Amino acid sequence: MNLVIENLSKTYPNGTQALKNVSLEIPTGMFGLLGPNGAGKSSLMRTISTLQDADTGSIMLGDIDALKEKARVRQVLGYLPQEFGVYPRMSAYQMLDHFALLKGIKNNRERKEIVKALLHQTNLYQQRNIKLSNYSGGMKQRFGIAQALLGNPKLIIVDEPTAGLDPAERNRFHNLLSEIGENIIVILSTHIVEDVSNLCRNMAIIHKGELLLTGNPRQEIEAAKGKVWKKIIDKEALQEHQSKYNVVSSHMFDGQIIVKVFDENRPDASFDASEPDLEDVYFSHIKVKEQGMQQTSEGEETPPSDSTIQLEKSE
Repeated sequence: MNLVIENLSKTYPNGTQALKNVSLEIPTGMFGLLGPNGAGKSSLMRTISTLQDADTGSIMLGDIDALKEKARVRQVLGYLPQEFGVYPRMSAYQMLDHFALLKGIKNNRERKEIVKALLHQTNLYQQRNIKLSNYSGGMKQRFGIAQALLGNPKLIIVDEPTAGLDPAERNRFHNLLSEIGENIIVILSTHIVEDVSNLCRNMAIIHKGELLLTGNPRQEIEAAKGKVWKKIIDKEALQEHQSKYNVVSSHMFDGQIIVKVFDENRPDASFDASEPDLEDVYFSHIKVKEQGMQQTSEGEETPPSDSTIQLEKSE
């Protein structure tokens, strides 16, 4: 079963065009939807999950028309939104049992076995009787995945699931997502490049409501080889380098700045070749988009401040 999105557009009443003719085909497995905050990721996820209507376009999940047959979509959908609310005084077991009942699992014995199995799968069984208000951020996210797995879904959507998690919890969550994504479609919507690089077989970059890139992360990194250059400079020289070169990222190191430049050829002898990673691919496409928008609005090419494309890092 594939998820096929064609020419999807959405404009909100305030005039914000959140999605602009988005077309994607998403196969079984982990799919990363990557973009900065405000890129249109959540708008796309909410539309797929039947929480809002599109203006134009189509979404097909196998033979299900997701825009017209919302009840059928919900039967095979698991959704973990960015803000996942729970009843804090209920235990994980009580809450998951409640969700299972809402999902239509009426038989008490069957529901008990399903809840028990999901708590084991998400490594929460030992903490099943603890109130959800006492769960850590990572435990709450794993509980969110447990409720998303109710009803054997064919599609699971997770929106910014690892933001704010510590490294240990991120690793646990990554392992859980990888296991789940072996047999169903799992869409990981995030601004954290490392999550997509580590987990996803396929990906897309979205910015300002438009798709900038679709492909396989490893292949996109391979295609960037020989095009990424780095140099250590003083802080005072950053602005000059931004105006002179195609700087896609910069970060502090030992009191100086490492700049990365994306170019078909070595900019000059002061630059060294840099092994590309998915962040370089991401930054380069965002930079091109930002430059195009500035040319359109100003009528001339004005390189954007590097701060406008800096990726938010997970803590």
